Amino acid sequence: MLRARYAPYRLLFKEPSGTSRGIMTYKECYMVQLSDDTHPGRVGWGECALFRGLGSDDSPEYERVLAEACSLVGKCPFDEVLQRLDEWTSIRFGFETAWQELNAWRDYPSRFDSGEQPITINGLVWMGDKATMLRRIEEKLNAGFRCVKLKIGAIDFDAELDLLRMVRNRFSRNEIELRVDANGAFAPTEAPRKLEALSHYDLHSIEQPIKAGLWEDMARLCACTPIPIALDEELVACRKVTPELAAQMLDTIKPQYIILKPSLTGGLSGTNEWIKAANARSIGWWITSALESNVGLAAIARYTASLHTTMPQGLGTGALYTNNISSPLCQEGEVLTYRPQGEWQYPELAWK
Repeated sequence: MLRARYAPYRLLFKEPSGTSRGIMTYKECYMVQLSDDTHPGRVGWGECALFRGLGSDDSPEYERVLAEACSLVGKCPFDEVLQRLDEWTSIRFGFETAWQELNAWRDYPSRFDSGEQPITINGLVWMGDKATMLRRIEEKLNAGFRCVKLKIGAIDFDAELDLLRMVRNRFSRNEIELRVDANGAFAPTEAPRKLEALSHYDLHSIEQPIKAGLWEDMARLCACTPIPIALDEELVACRKVTPELAAQMLDTIKPQYIILKPSLTGGLSGTNEWIKAANARSIGWWITSALESNVGLAAIARYTASLHTTMPQGLGTGALYTNNISSPLCQEGEVLTYRPQGEWQYPELAWK
């Protein structure tokens, strides 16, 4: 018989992390564990990576829905449990990835766990004052990153332009790929001017220049932008991912790229729908983590490796937290890899 249980876990940031939505000092999540009586000792871990203030499933009902899903496991087909979670993206992600681990990721095969398929990632520079962001950029470059993503929109725009100017004065586009993420910070009326100002610094792309939900405004921007635009929060805002919704959004906005966060964009199945719709329209995409613990990050890495994409991905490194779960994940320069000789060290949790 298949069984499930869950436990809350609070991840603590080493230092406050700033986005255009504010400062974060901790992040809540829930761990879920699947086991099968027919295979004693084998368990599958998943992370229900709730994201307060961003995820479409941030609701007071969250833990009740999670507990109910656990109670259904073993009483009905597992696919039926997942169907009930169609509108609870991070819970679905936790259950899907726990199921995949329980079954050795047979639906998404790769050589990531053997250490033979490292994933190239971008270096993420969090928002801060100008001096702090410059220091963080230099740290990423010294660490060997050749693709760096900067969070913008929280400090003075002219100061952010100065930062980009300094980086470009030192490194050409052939040496460093620069991505920026505005997290919807620009007003629609000011976005064209700001995109034009940013275009002088040879940027690869800008994520979500205006807030989600303004499809017509975003469509106008994408039609005439001097910088490729990648949709991010636009996808996260979708409560339920369907082929029809994905087609409608992409046909309306016509972005140059989409950003896929599996824990926030419908789980693995929802992310598959977005990729299918994007590929059919020659829209580029890449995978991004969303501040998960190493449990969720490893699952996203395994999934990403199975897609055999070569462009730098937006996967974290697990280094943001003081109490992250120790794992075989390892960052080596600009690649995320898995050490098969390593071990997971799970904490004692209050399982329910």
